[in-house]
Amino acid sequence: MRGTTDAIEDLLRRHAPQVLGALVRRYGHFDTAEDAVQEALLAAAGQWPSEGVPENPRGWLIRVASRRLTDALRSEEARRAREERVAALAPRDAFVTTDDRAPREDDSLSLLFLCCHPDLTPSAQIALTLRAVGGLTTAEIARAYLVPETTMAQRISRAKQKVRGVRFGRPDDWGRRLPAVLHTLYLIFNEGHTATSGPSLQRRDLAGEAIRLTREVHRLLPDNGEVAGLLALMLLTDARRDARTGEHGELIPLDEQDRGRWDKAAIEEGVALVTRALGSGPAGPYQLRAAITAVHDEAPSAEATDWHEILGLYDVLLRMVPGPAERLGRAVAVAMVHGPRAGLAELDALEDELSTGHRLDAVRGHLLERAGVYEEARAAYESAAGKTLSAPEQRYLRERAARLKRLGAGGQER
Repeated sequence: MRGTTDAIEDLLRRHAPQVLGALVRRYGHFDTAEDAVQEALLAAAGQWPSEGVPENPRGWLIRVASRRLTDALRSEEARRAREERVAALAPRDAFVTTDDRAPREDDSLSLLFLCCHPDLTPSAQIALTLRAVGGLTTAEIARAYLVPETTMAQRISRAKQKVRGVRFGRPDDWGRRLPAVLHTLYLIFNEGHTATSGPSLQRRDLAGEAIRLTREVHRLLPDNGEVAGLLALMLLTDARRDARTGEHGELIPLDEQDRGRWDKAAIEEGVALVTRALGSGPAGPYQLRAAITAVHDEAPSAEATDWHEILGLYDVLLRMVPGPAERLGRAVAVAMVHGPRAGLAELDALEDELSTGHRLDAVRGHLLERAGVYEEARAAYESAAGKTLSAPEQRYLRERAARLKRLGAGGQER
């Protein structure tokens, strides 16, 4: 029964953005449409486990959500005008395809560009897209941005109000919206690759949806180097997913992974994409991130990784994006090229910018361990474990700390 419930939850998460897109395309009213979709999802979650999944799940959800939305619209003050508008639109099920695996247009992609409307602030664009297209809960988005859930709920609500009445469809101003679209897809993928909270390290449904949507953007803009770079980055990163966790869901770090389990076809596609993109014009941040990931993926072993090349790529990347995450990655590369103490010196400059998250302490623990400073490394690991909401990361960090506690000053088991 648990497996059936999980399968239905995955199915609902996969269809929810397309159902929402279909309703917004037909009716408008983004905020009311989302409420109707949530009611349809709750109805499905209650009925499908006992009654079975319908032959056309997407069509079922659209019909139920459409009825909920129509009822809601009728109850509003402008009932007559809205009913006239609805009556003038297509027949009730004209937008429900008989084959939900191949809808006549990708409503979730149109929804993505709607969420990245230029009238919204960047933070609102990302929050709304993660909610409507990525399927994250308001609480999950709030944790990712380290703000109270009520604050994030208000941000999303204001964003929905701003896009109310905006024409639904593929926009003409691709260039203006594209940076926000790519950044949002990047964040959705990152949440799928390494979940910010919960019992699982990965949320494969989110990572897969981000890759699918990025493929669609790449299909529409095949000559854009940054779109190709982002798709390559996702493919090269996702290629390792089967090797990132053990039999019981435990985290396996990159240098300990079985590279035979990496997806070679995804690596080949990603390398081809980034190679072609880098050869077609000036490199952008996503292309450089993809190039760094390609160096890791093409190395036959952790020991054979070309860290000098990675450090050089980070130096170029930081000239474009001098953010704390990029500087943290460069600090690791510095440690691998020049030794752990050189990397630790780089971390000191990031203390204020990354003090609230667990990444800085986790990297510090790793470098201190490599430097043989076990007591300080243990403290750093324990600090990192206390800051992350991911259960697999907590277990991994605490296991590292416990192992170091057993080691004496000379690095021997006590």
